[in-house]
Amino acid sequence: MNTGNPEHIRWFRNTAPYINAHRGKTFVLMFGGEAALHENFPHLIHDIALLNSLGVRLVLVHGSRPQIDARLAQAGLSSQRVGDLRITDTEALAHVTDAAGSLRAQMEALLSMGLPNSPMQGARMRVCSGNFVTARPIGVVDGVDFQHTGRVRRIDATGIQRQLAEGSIVLMSPLGYSPTGEIFNLSLEDIAMQTAAAISADKLIMLGEEPGISDGKGNLIAQCAVGEIDLLDVANSHQRHLLDTARRACEAGVPRCHLIGYADDCSLLQELFTHDGAGTLVANDAFEQSRQASIDDVGGILELIEPLEAQGVLLKRSRELLETEIRQFRLLERDGRIIACAALYPFDEAGSGEIACIVCHPDYRGGDRGKRLLHELEAEARKQGLTHVFVLTTQTAHWFIEQGFLEEGRDALPGQKQDLYNLQRNSKVFFKTL
Repeated sequence: MNTGNPEHIRWFRNTAPYINAHRGKTFVLMFGGEAALHENFPHLIHDIALLNSLGVRLVLVHGSRPQIDARLAQAGLSSQRVGDLRITDTEALAHVTDAAGSLRAQMEALLSMGLPNSPMQGARMRVCSGNFVTARPIGVVDGVDFQHTGRVRRIDATGIQRQLAEGSIVLMSPLGYSPTGEIFNLSLEDIAMQTAAAISADKLIMLGEEPGISDGKGNLIAQCAVGEIDLLDVANSHQRHLLDTARRACEAGVPRCHLIGYADDCSLLQELFTHDGAGTLVANDAFEQSRQASIDDVGGILELIEPLEAQGVLLKRSRELLETEIRQFRLLERDGRIIACAALYPFDEAGSGEIACIVCHPDYRGGDRGKRLLHELEAEARKQGLTHVFVLTTQTAHWFIEQGFLEEGRDALPGQKQDLYNLQRNSKVFFKTL
């Protein structure tokens, strides 16, 4: 009997929480014209179709810079740029609108495919484009007349929401229109950010040339809070520009921004449906950050855990013990105050790790902070090569069950931990496979 590949089945099971979390949510996806020229673009379109079929409300905002450059070169024209903005004169405007219209039609065709034996079979998606952006001219800045290059003046949020409510994918080009009938060439990032804020999108997803944001050593930065952006060591000007867009979006009320690469097959799905993601997450937690604990945090952790120790929820830790174990702890800090903590104790010989002391200050409960720390410690355990994590608990069993833990007997614990088991507390043991 052929049972198929069980790994695929387990992966599919693990996506279920994300599928449920994303259904009915609104995502704005931003990608430049370079993405449309890449060989991976049809796969990206298929993944967008899959998101639509899973109930995600989608707004796609595309750029067309390389397409405009090609048309201008073919016509023997050139255009000047100031920073990241093109100065659009009357001659160039015709090629700008031609490039944007042609690319929009190409994407509408790809999103309309329903060929048998293809990922788009039976998709039957509706794609809606329109004059959702009211624009104004940039005008003259430092003596430079930007002519037909403009900025977003207003987003027709009601019109976009109406189309999303009817199940359509909204497709927006980098063009805006004035009440007097003029057309303006707009910045892709300006439209995407303003649209995400105007429609109260749950996510702004920016697809760039790189897999995400990398530090000065080339290491991918998996996530950061808005308040940490200026502290990042990012030399790449394009990545810095994307980070600035993410900052503006978060400050305008968008909870999460994701920066991923358009060249990596499945990166969009990996970012949205796996623990570790594929790129960089920028969170709108401007005054809240996660970090490893240091010796200076011992007092703050003791203040946090002592009430639960008194209630018998946590095993009592002395200051001396906490000082020796401080590097095992991870914290959430807000305005310089420790508001949550959790610890990971690895048992390398058993390939497992104990997660302990997950505590959140009473004033900050209800924001999934415990879940966030748990996920970060699970990621750290994977990084250390561990295959399982376990917890011992007397009063919070249901919460751990909700996070995917399964109850086991005491004999499942690593030998060293069995020797330290406190029979008087009679804690229940829960394991989770990573």
